[in-house]
Amino acid sequence: MNATQTLIALWTLVVKEIKRFTRIWPQTLLPPSITMAMYFIIFGNLIGSRIGAMDGFNYMDFIVPGLIMMAVITNSYSNVASSFFSNKFQRSIEEMMVSPMPNWVILSGFVLGGMARGLGVGLIVTVVSLFFTRLSMEHPLLTVLVVVLTSALFSVGGFINALLANKFDDISIVPTFILTPLTYLGGVFYSISMLPDFWQGVSMLNPILYMVNVFRYGFLGVSDIPVGWALMAILGFIVVLFTVALQMLARGKGIRS
Repeated sequence: MNATQTLIALWTLVVKEIKRFTRIWPQTLLPPSITMAMYFIIFGNLIGSRIGAMDGFNYMDFIVPGLIMMAVITNSYSNVASSFFSNKFQRSIEEMMVSPMPNWVILSGFVLGGMARGLGVGLIVTVVSLFFTRLSMEHPLLTVLVVVLTSALFSVGGFINALLANKFDDISIVPTFILTPLTYLGGVFYSISMLPDFWQGVSMLNPILYMVNVFRYGFLGVSDIPVGWALMAILGFIVVLFTVALQMLARGKGIRS
């Protein structure tokens, strides 16, 4: 395939993925906005008024960046995991594998589709948050950069999950038992400075902590960890997972019997 054909193939795959989740928007875009509205009401208004300030900010303002990031992570991951596994289950992925389309185009197409859903949901949640608080953005470019990188990282993670899954139940194991606990323990609802030294050290092993803190720094200008190190960690995770996913796809892992 020449460069033009490759770009057409990539664009076609991305458009297909976007149409897939927008066609069923009551299942893919609406529920996250309702769920996050409940978080804003319960944790922000009801519980937040009792907690008071966090790192010098109103509690609602403190948790909004984390809740937006949580929505982006969850939807980027689940979109690619469910979409690719459906293609694998229906054996339509085999048609892509035998086509002249390079493996990196297949991977990138699904990842970009997952990023589109994650970022779309993140935008919706941001708009919903405006009904509860006034958002300010100290570092706009950094904020956009980290949310794009995070959606890319978890889209690749969802792709790997789909490759390894043997049945539909398998694609819910990682989000339920790994992703959700890491998200809740990733500083969405609290600052790790509140924790004892030992648990602060344990928290530093949680990759989601870095993403939430850099995103919060973009909004509020405060972070529990050095922003530069956090960005390097996120980029490192993306490179490693993308390389692993590409090698698995090349070997036909989970596709060829």
